[in-house]
Amino acid sequence: MAPRVLYRVCYGNADPEPWQARLLTIKPAALHDFCRYRVQYADYPAIIQQANSTVRGTFVAGLTPGDISRLDYFEGGDYARRKVKVRVLAKAENSSEKDAEGEEVETEAYVWIGREGDLEDSEWDFDEFVREKMALWA
Repeated sequence: MAPRVLYRVCYGNADPEPWQARLLTIKPAALHDFCRYRVQYADYPAIIQQANSTVRGTFVAGLTPGDISRLDYFEGGDYARRKVKVRVLAKAENSSEKDAEGEEVETEAYVWIGREGDLEDSEWDFDEFVREKMALWA
């Protein structure tokens, strides 16, 4: 989830107060053997298990039970929180290199449990979302 959307869901504001931003630790992460697809007629994606694919996303630490409850409500009935293992990513020193995978962390992710027919046959593009839709969500 994009940090600005996360902050809006958890704190009601995409631009949290500095003390609120310090409550969460947000790091880039890789989730292997999952793929992120477009949901038909929606701005947001869905992840499903798929061998030999990787989803780049965020690992968030510091969420309270209240934050998780708000995220559950936001994600709705087409998603279920599932235990997964992600690799935290370290920024590559050279911009032409891929980010290095670091420690493996057990966490939870919202996995699509809705109708498979509601997913388009193409991957969801985060950069496109930021350019064209982020302002509607955060």
